[in-house]
Amino acid sequence: MIHPTAIIDPKAEIDPDVNIGPYAVIAADVRIKKGTVVGSHATIEQYTTVGRDCRIFPHAAVGGIPQALRFKGEKSIVRIGQGTVVREFVTIHRGTREGGGITEIGKENLLMAYTHIAHDCRTGCGVIFANAATLGGHITIGNFATIGGLVAVHQFVRIGDYAFIGGTSAIPKDIPPYVIASGDRAKLFGLNLVGLQRHDFSKETIALLKRTYRILFRMGLTMNEAIERVKAEVEQVSEVVAIIDFIKSSERGITR
Repeated sequence: MIHPTAIIDPKAEIDPDVNIGPYAVIAADVRIKKGTVVGSHATIEQYTTVGRDCRIFPHAAVGGIPQALRFKGEKSIVRIGQGTVVREFVTIHRGTREGGGITEIGKENLLMAYTHIAHDCRTGCGVIFANAATLGGHITIGNFATIGGLVAVHQFVRIGDYAFIGGTSAIPKDIPPYVIASGDRAKLFGLNLVGLQRHDFSKETIALLKRTYRILFRMGLTMNEAIERVKAEVEQVSEVVAIIDFIKSSERGITR
């Protein structure tokens, strides 16, 4: 299952069921779990763990040291969740001491070609990154979010669950859950209705989210006024509460 031209450090921990292609390079202190396939010329650097049933395509570079001036060679890690697909020329960098020392990709993510995941980023489950999506450091992406092609996300930004970011967008502020955002210095364009329907959100829940969105972003209220009105007028199902909690915990500010 390992091509004879692959270079595997003796200190790497490779499950017998892993398939490693020609000229791949696996460094020391790498752990690759059962069912994963590593393509030709892919590189997996030190302190990286790759979960079960992942697919790493040719020329991907996983676990490189971060492009962070404060990084001084400290031990930090990359962790990739089960079932994630890492396409050609993707780059994923280790964490830094300031960011907690870990870059973590959740389960069942799809990272299309040339995606860049910088140091200390964390993604949820089922996230899709289209070609050349780029994350700065310390970014958090929620479950089942979609990041369009050529999108640039500023450091420390958070993107909520089920959000959809249109291609070629620049994201300087937090994107709430369940919405569509797009543009250079992105703006909101309503709920991600297609995504919600595809993930079997009920009509009742979608109706409540529409009401919440209208109050928060379409009525010209201050954010504090809007939040209080949502609490008073909209049934507090978990999805509505999630939007409010996300907004209240924002440090960079909310895209509106």
